[in-house]
Amino acid sequence: MEKELEELIEEAAELLSSAKKVVVFTGAGVSTESGIPDFRGRDGIWTKYDPNDFTYQKFLNDPEARKRIWRGMSMFGKVGQVEPNPGHYALSELDGLGKLDCVITQNVDGLHQKAGVAEEKVIELHGTTRYVKCLSCNKRYPSEEIAKRLEEGVEDPVCDDCGGMLKPAAVFFGEPMPIKEVAEAQRRSQGCDLMMVLGSTLVVYPAAYMPAYAVESGAKLVIINLEPTPMDSYAQVCIHDKVGQVLPRIVQGVKSRLA
Repeated sequence: MEKELEELIEEAAELLSSAKKVVVFTGAGVSTESGIPDFRGRDGIWTKYDPNDFTYQKFLNDPEARKRIWRGMSMFGKVGQVEPNPGHYALSELDGLGKLDCVITQNVDGLHQKAGVAEEKVIELHGTTRYVKCLSCNKRYPSEEIAKRLEEGVEDPVCDDCGGMLKPAAVFFGEPMPIKEVAEAQRRSQGCDLMMVLGSTLVVYPAAYMPAYAVESGAKLVIINLEPTPMDSYAQVCIHDKVGQVLPRIVQGVKSRLA
């Protein structure tokens, strides 16, 4: 089995080395290796909080639901304390080798940037928990600052400048996806010659359309995910393993080929 994995790693390294424009698509499986719980897993966030509370409409229109959401959001203040894992750093290394066009991510934790991938190369399809935004004047606050207010007893924080409603900059259920980011992600997906999917089950749409756009445009596909995905049969290389254990070995193979 290990030999088979080694062969797959070599094949992925060869594909990455010869590709001209690599786009990486990442999901929760990359972040869970840093200790961030996913949403739908056995010990995921939705086992502790009611997902029906985390809707855009409830946040806007139901003050009591909004307070419950903010209590749930207190975890966002700890985002700055979470560190990237070997998978994040391997992507940053791939970027340093000049092989990364961009990272399209479903994750909201900012760990790709923290690992060293340039901010302008990360497209966050579901927003970010690093900031809280005012829905009236668009002022942004670091999440840690708002978390401190919550710890001090503020139940429904408002903007210092205009008194407007504050909301985490992550995309809620029922909230429109960010138009600019989705359009840019689609453009990059259709323009790459290799897409690598890391830690995503590819079942949350429209984000999961991105690998399909890439394949339809003629790109090769590499998938690393613990569980099977609907796109596995389209992949030249498919590895069911942890990203943090496999990707550094692939990147090492790329480095040796480019040396």
